[in-house]
Amino acid sequence: MESTQIGDLVTVSSGGASLDGIVFDTPSSSKIVVAVMDSHRGPVLRTVHPSTLTERSAAGANDQALRLLIRRSPAPTQGKARGTTQGGQGRAGYTRSATHRSTGR
Repeated sequence: MESTQIGDLVTVSSGGASLDGIVFDTPSSSKIVVAVMDSHRGPVLRTVHPSTLTERSAAGANDQALRLLIRRSPAPTQGKARGTTQGGQGRAGYTRSATHRSTGR
């Protein structure tokens, strides 16, 4: 697949059997997070390489369960890669940590 968007219906064919899935997130050009149905655990999120994906047009039998998994999963954080100054933890509105507080002596 050339370009994948969140919510696309895909088939994951890595190694063994092919699994129907739905794209959940695209954190980078070499990683795509896909919701797939695991035979033992049920619907899960898996990170795969884009070369293992092919587009599918028809809805699968497990698509409803995969959509429910996507609905209850926290939204992906786009644009918060390492090394950026956006977001992150700390005091809101401040770039430095608090200074040492003296005891009043």
